[in-house]
Amino acid sequence: MNSEAGILIETVNFAADKHRKQRRKDPEETPYINHPIGVARILSHEGGVTDVEVLQAALLHDTVEDTDTTPTELEAKFGPVVARIVQEVTDDKSLPKRERKRVQVEHAAQCSRQAKLVKLADKLYNLRDLNRCTPVGWSSERVHEYFVWASEVVRNLKGTNSVLEEKLAELFQERGLTL
Repeated sequence: MNSEAGILIETVNFAADKHRKQRRKDPEETPYINHPIGVARILSHEGGVTDVEVLQAALLHDTVEDTDTTPTELEAKFGPVVARIVQEVTDDKSLPKRERKRVQVEHAAQCSRQAKLVKLADKLYNLRDLNRCTPVGWSSERVHEYFVWASEVVRNLKGTNSVLEEKLAELFQERGLTL
């Protein structure tokens, strides 16, 4: 597994296995793996990111938070850099939701550039998904609150990738929000 393509395929396979039973909250119950693949695609195709470790972290960014994957497991399989990036973007699920959101806003500015890239692409994917369809059980007010919160996170990621930031700014502007 020395080639970058082989490394990425191994990472996709690992993420797909870990997320195999999960679904998104959209009305179609989209397979969850579409999300991390979409985040990696945004980084690569729109953000111009070629750093394989960042792309791997994008593919794995929800594994520790949402599956039985441990940071130690990620480090053993994908190395310390990928594991560190994933840890930087992983919420502490032991905290109440409101506190997790507050911490994510505060923590964003202290993240490494690699983690900031993953966060930008993750927010862009999620906001586009919210524009495409409202998750089951979400009110328009909850969608708006998510956009407001996401804008606070993205504000603390400024200066990381101008292309992704501009795409996010356009989505916020459509909602009457500014960065």
